[in-house]
Amino acid sequence: MKKNLLLVALFIASVSFAQKKLPDNWQTLDPTVDKVYGVGSEEALKKLKDKKSKTVIVAVIDSGVDPNHEDLKNVIWTNTAEIPDNGIDDDHNGYVDDVHGWSFLGGKNGDIDHEATELARIYQRGNRKFSKLDTTKLTAEEAKEFAEFKKTRTAYNKEEATAEQQLLGITMLSTYLDNVKKQSNGVLNKEALNNYTPQNKTEKKMKSGLKLAFAFGIKPEELEDQIKQAKDQLEGEVKFNKMNADSVREYIVGDHVNDVNERYYGNNHIQGPDALHGSHVAGIIAGMRNNNLGINGIADNVKIMVIRAVPNGDERDKDIANGIRYAVDNGASIINMSFGKYYSPDKKAVDEAVKYAESKDVLIVHAAGNESKDNDVELSYPNRHLLSGEIASNWINVGANASDGGKSMIGSFSNYGLKEVDLFAPGVDIYSTIPNNKYTKESGTSMAAPSTTGAAAIVREYFPELKSSEVRAVLMKTVVTYKKKVKVPGAKKGKRKIKELCISGGFINVNNAAKELMGLNKAK
Repeated sequence: MKKNLLLVALFIASVSFAQKKLPDNWQTLDPTVDKVYGVGSEEALKKLKDKKSKTVIVAVIDSGVDPNHEDLKNVIWTNTAEIPDNGIDDDHNGYVDDVHGWSFLGGKNGDIDHEATELARIYQRGNRKFSKLDTTKLTAEEAKEFAEFKKTRTAYNKEEATAEQQLLGITMLSTYLDNVKKQSNGVLNKEALNNYTPQNKTEKKMKSGLKLAFAFGIKPEELEDQIKQAKDQLEGEVKFNKMNADSVREYIVGDHVNDVNERYYGNNHIQGPDALHGSHVAGIIAGMRNNNLGINGIADNVKIMVIRAVPNGDERDKDIANGIRYAVDNGASIINMSFGKYYSPDKKAVDEAVKYAESKDVLIVHAAGNESKDNDVELSYPNRHLLSGEIASNWINVGANASDGGKSMIGSFSNYGLKEVDLFAPGVDIYSTIPNNKYTKESGTSMAAPSTTGAAAIVREYFPELKSSEVRAVLMKTVVTYKKKVKVPGAKKGKRKIKELCISGGFINVNNAAKELMGLNKAK
């Protein structure tokens, strides 16, 4: 699921949050040179300027990407073996007119926007089955399955109650903003907030949070967009979790939803109904550099292959497995996966695709998750642990860090894990591309993953002889360490050192990696 900024509205309503005002490109900067904990790509590219680079294809498996964005259109991958829009599979790869990538969420009857969560889909299937059975006369096998279903039902009811509560909170905030704007002739700014008298304690809290947000550089229009995104996402979740999601899917896409071995379905609508998340991810990795527009992406010689497989809701294992295989078969050397969930009924299919990518030397970069959880205690999916007992060597799991030193260095939302999260990367207040030639700030491990992917792409560009496992190894070896203790996401009390929160013990830094690979580091 691609969580939009952790439901920003709920942040504002419940906590005070702020960072110092940052340059829009802080994720590309270097802690030693610029005093912010970016990936150091600007410094790395200076060191590498006399070295020839090789174009790297990066697959972005996400919600879709706007291929016409002013800062992305020149970095979108093109399948030169395919003739556009002729309705023929010219390259015989099984996908018709896949000029810039493929969508596993579309079909003859449209394109999926909202989906149910995985838990809801599992519950709905079980409910359809057991509502037709006399549960007092079950076979031993059915009784066992029914016991599991009851656990699922309990978890589903809890998830639904939480979503409905969150939707109520964000609707209240949206209504509050509407009231402020009505009183100020449609204007939303600090002055409009000051002139509006809160009607209750909740509105007082909202006013305080919004004023703080504006004071630290959050633009009103960005805030409204974030709230709209979160409200739309929650409304979709509440609605679609109550539906027969499999039937909706089969009608729109036209595939056999439970056939995990089915490969060739979907369409070439790579933008889809909501490409905000994927466009933001793509911009972080490879937004056109030095073109006097918007942003500079981290990597300087990348083509983005667009694979649409992540809806508003939980992605399906089948689509992710096929997305990975499509990326590998069509030349990607890095796959960015800024999504995750906590149920995976067809994990075997995803595992086999991950193993396939590993066999073809394709690096996978995955977002650790935005639930302030310890991944050592609760794994999210997909992950590097294969059902076969093997551990994928081509996998980097990424948590999110903020820009400057201090106790709040780790994003308050970020998952972590001494055994499961490899490193931390920029993921708080990241400015990047969104559809229709616009830009905005987003936060999440969804942003930390492409920050890492961009760094990995630089390594693969300039040191193409390195295997995917070696790229991971050098990025792990050259992290920037941090001696002070930091707040543990989700914990009310207590602090830990970074080396207790991730495997590498630090923050990604491709400048250090470049120095290491160029032999510029002093012998230790």
